[in-house]
Amino acid sequence: MIRLASIRKSYGAAGGAPVHALRAVDLEIAAGAFVAVTGPSGCGKSTLLHLLGGLDRPDGGEIFVAGRPVHALDEHGLTELRRATVGIVFQFFNLLPTLTAFENVELPALLQGLPAREARERAAELLEEVGLGARADHQPHQLSGGEMQRTALARALVMKPPVLLADEPTGNLDSEASAKVVDLFRRLGARHGTTIVMVTHSREVAAAADREIAMRDGRIVGLGA
Repeated sequence: MIRLASIRKSYGAAGGAPVHALRAVDLEIAAGAFVAVTGPSGCGKSTLLHLLGGLDRPDGGEIFVAGRPVHALDEHGLTELRRATVGIVFQFFNLLPTLTAFENVELPALLQGLPAREARERAAELLEEVGLGARADHQPHQLSGGEMQRTALARALVMKPPVLLADEPTGNLDSEASAKVVDLFRRLGARHGTTIVMVTHSREVAAAADREIAMRDGRIVGLGA
């Protein structure tokens, strides 16, 4: 499902040596796996996630996601990747504040050209799945942090992507809300057959995944079973 071969990524530093975010990273992730990527700040884990989602480009190497050569896609191809192949959940939710939870989930499906009835049905089903059916008409400021993240998860799944990327999705949540969100990732991933790659600093979150990938200094230093 996901394969990286000799991926390199560096960033320029004003007046200094470049920062090597990723150093010849090789990695394979099987379809349907729930993987946690861990490591200290600055180790390259968020850079890895951004490259998988086509939010940034590698300096060298190859990236394949669901059979698509991400490293070789043009801007249009990367946009299509994010629309149909990869769902992304961020730490800060990124919900549109003037829309309800239902409208936030429905909008990506409408933008993708799904018929309005199908978009409504998908949004309603997913909000029920994440336990927010009764909160669908609430705007983000009327929801708790955990509820906003569950809405963001439903939004990321509305186009039924085979791959879901999550960048510190529990970083702004308390321990109880974090546990609920991680359990949802696991259950929904299994139900929909979604491959999940989650960046996290939390040992509890990492322990809930099927496999842990530990990073340090731009390299993978540990591969869980």
